[in-house]
Amino acid sequence: MDIDTPSQTTKKEVLQKERRASSDSVYDTFLQCLTHRAQPSDHISDIVYSQANSSFANVLVPYIRNHRFNSSSTLKPLAIVTPTQESHVQAAVLGSKDIGVHLKIRSGGHDFEGISYISDDAFFILDMFNLRSIEVDIKEETAWVQAGATLGELYYRIWEKSKVHGFPGGVCRTVGVGGHLSGAGYGNMLRKYGLSVDNVLDAKMVDVQGRILDRKAMGEDLFWAIIGGGGASFGVILAYQIKLVPVPEKVTVFRVEKTLDQNATDLVYKWQFVAPGTDPGLFMRLVLQPVTSKTQKGQKTLGASVVALFLGNSDQLLAITDKELPEMGLKKENCREMSWIESVLWWDGFDEGTIPPLETLLSRDYPINFLKRKSDYVQSPISKANLDQLWKKMIELGNVGLMFNPYGGRMSEIPASATPFPHRAGNLFKIQYFINWSDDDPELEKNYLAQIRSLYSYTTPFVSKNPRSAYLNYRDLDIGTSTNGKNSYEEGRVYGVKYFKDNFERLVKVKTAVDPDNFFRNQQSIPSLPK
Repeated sequence: MDIDTPSQTTKKEVLQKERRASSDSVYDTFLQCLTHRAQPSDHISDIVYSQANSSFANVLVPYIRNHRFNSSSTLKPLAIVTPTQESHVQAAVLGSKDIGVHLKIRSGGHDFEGISYISDDAFFILDMFNLRSIEVDIKEETAWVQAGATLGELYYRIWEKSKVHGFPGGVCRTVGVGGHLSGAGYGNMLRKYGLSVDNVLDAKMVDVQGRILDRKAMGEDLFWAIIGGGGASFGVILAYQIKLVPVPEKVTVFRVEKTLDQNATDLVYKWQFVAPGTDPGLFMRLVLQPVTSKTQKGQKTLGASVVALFLGNSDQLLAITDKELPEMGLKKENCREMSWIESVLWWDGFDEGTIPPLETLLSRDYPINFLKRKSDYVQSPISKANLDQLWKKMIELGNVGLMFNPYGGRMSEIPASATPFPHRAGNLFKIQYFINWSDDDPELEKNYLAQIRSLYSYTTPFVSKNPRSAYLNYRDLDIGTSTNGKNSYEEGRVYGVKYFKDNFERLVKVKTAVDPDNFFRNQQSIPSLPK
């Protein structure tokens, strides 16, 4: 065991003191800049938290949604700014720029790689959670939603005004609107209504010059970039105006589970042909993971669950599934009819027993795990023989799951260049690779990360090629990162074409025009062209 000598201890203490002194002085300078740029009535010191503030951890930690990025060795921000009005955002952008410190923007904290709240260099966090207002206009069938609102809050506020309107966003209620929409966003109505951003009408943002811009003021190129290209490369998203969509008074949900000895392979094989081509009002997610066999003691098998939303009643649904996917064996008793807003909670983990009170949608509590995610796109069906081999690999690895999300419907009708998100016609389904663990154990983490990377490598022959595509909101730093130095264009292109395909070059042009000095940056931001 190493024991520090007195001189080593003194050196460590001196270094820590120096770091603290340096961060305190940067914080003081930043606070002066903010105060100078804000109104006296703003009480700026009330919305800025230094590391010395007793509430610092209480502000930082609740929106860290991945325990991997909450260790004692994770570099912490020098300060957190929690704006309560738009002028605070302007002051934070200009203040950070004045003193040359990196600014990270966090709305819900669900970035899978934590890049809204971690950095390798000194940084501030601009935490948007107080900017959460939602104004629903049912007459116009629109809503303005601030970036710090959550999807659950948005759905609840729509339901307050109308029982026959919804929005095609994600199924996790605590995801922040700012990140979800700027990275494209999708949910279980994407086959009927497209992505979340296919239903965005306007936006408000603060640019690198501290100006507040709406769609008209920013122009169509920048507006296009922030509806799927990731807002944090271009500025700070304040709010989006969205178009509400009609939903029936009653929808139907179901979950059907099969294992290998219940013909799961036949079901999965057929699902690949049916799910992307069926009625656009039917979304059937397929969840695949190793489970303990109920028939062979101590053995692992593969579990396949179909989790679905249908925008209609159970009789209409059964008329479709009986004809198109009899392998699923769906029966009336498997189906539950409920309001659309109740289906939101059913999908968010409340699929057993009674649906909790709708106010649950307003809760920001979220069970935090250690996790890793990856993504892929499948463009031609995987053969039964290859599925069998895939199951063997998954069972051998032991802990990685796959989620197949069907495309088709409205997704195939929208051109690949309509938004930065390019994965439209020609894609049967998207794969999410997922693995979670709850113990803070570096060896376990190493093992689990190796498992998910091994499965990703194994599936190479079955997925899209040149480029092997990925989904921005399933952030994955394995596919490339940028040091944001002189080679940032070359580095950015590596992951940029995977996320955006042919749209990457247009995003680079927009970035170069609006933020040529690359103030808004992260490990996977859009690069600006070298000067």
